[in-house]
Amino acid sequence: MPPEKGWTVEDGAIIVNKGGRQRGGDIITKEQFSEFDLCFEFKLTKAANSGVKYLFAKYEKGGWLGNEYQVLDDDFHPDAKAGRDGNRKTASLYDVLPAGKKKMKPTGEWNQGRVVVKGSIVTHYLNGKKVLSYDRSSKEYEEAWKLSKFKDTEPMFGCVEKGHILLQDHEDEVSFRNIKIKNSVKK
Repeated sequence: MPPEKGWTVEDGAIIVNKGGRQRGGDIITKEQFSEFDLCFEFKLTKAANSGVKYLFAKYEKGGWLGNEYQVLDDDFHPDAKAGRDGNRKTASLYDVLPAGKKKMKPTGEWNQGRVVVKGSIVTHYLNGKKVLSYDRSSKEYEEAWKLSKFKDTEPMFGCVEKGHILLQDHEDEVSFRNIKIKNSVKK
């Protein structure tokens, strides 16, 4: 089914409806990006899970994947206790690197996410504060990748040159608004 069956637009927000991927599906940009500044706001319901994937591309081994700015109710979703060192909590690079100290607004209120990709450097922000920065070409990143569920991908997960942006339907009600992307690459 087309994504619009599982998503609604209300008061300037796009909302993934609770009920599963069979109803909705992910929303993916047609255009691909390599260097960019992506800003968005998100609002969670209790125990909700979603994400904003970037550099989303088809891997030679591993299928369609993308780096994920995790969007999660850290207080009530079971994934918050899974993974390593909090690498599945909001603003983390899902299953690879945890976000640092952060301040989220309560469930039901709007939070602001931001992802900046400049060359191999990626930075995640939450509510205006930098919470994670990593270098996709570093030894530290490679070591974290080897411990992740993406360890068998080819090429190395997260190291593709460009990819799509994706809003994830993860079967929970999550709202997004004010989604803006500034493409930093001159055409």
